[in-house]
Amino acid sequence: MLKNRIRVRLKSYDHRIIDEAAAKIIEAAVTGGARVTGPVPLPTKRRLFVVTTSPHVNKNAREHFEILVHKRMIDIHNANLRVIDGLQHLELPAGVDIEIKM
Repeated sequence: MLKNRIRVRLKSYDHRIIDEAAAKIIEAAVTGGARVTGPVPLPTKRRLFVVTTSPHVNKNAREHFEILVHKRMIDIHNANLRVIDGLQHLELPAGVDIEIKM
């Protein structure tokens, strides 16, 4: 059986931008005649950094910073050449990392 699936994974620091990019990808795939599954929200990666503000006197004075990496996954089934061409010429917002697997 021939698998005709394209898996698109999106990563971004801002959840509004990643949702906007996912909507554009889904719109391009649906207008090309493909069936779309998703966007599936994947677990958000949270990186926490603790920095001491004063290294000598006030050892307990610390600041906390965090970076959140939001991820989404979209599966495009029954993709034809029109869908692939539409995805290649798609203008997506800056700050979104895209990984495409066929």
